[in-house]
Amino acid sequence: MKTIYIDFTDLGDYDDFYAQLKEKLTLPEFFGDNLDALYDAITGVLELPLHIEFVNMSVEQLETFEDLLVMLEDADEEIEDFTFSYFLVQYGDEE
Repeated sequence: MKTIYIDFTDLGDYDDFYAQLKEKLTLPEFFGDNLDALYDAITGVLELPLHIEFVNMSVEQLETFEDLLVMLEDADEEIEDFTFSYFLVQYGDEE
């Protein structure tokens, strides 16, 4: 299973997220930088099995990226051979 890691250390918004996602995955030129396009990519473009893992996510980023987390958790439940997980920065790890 291929695993990609998205590091949230310096991610401030969805533009930052999609820029890093495009670096990690080979997405087509027409990829739309939105949640529907990401779901469509998982179900039709990306090679599965695939695991996406978010690391170094802060508590503040949970609210900013809530829709993304919900969509990926739903995809994890609905799509065979796709899994998703995320890990928060623990208190004291942030500088």
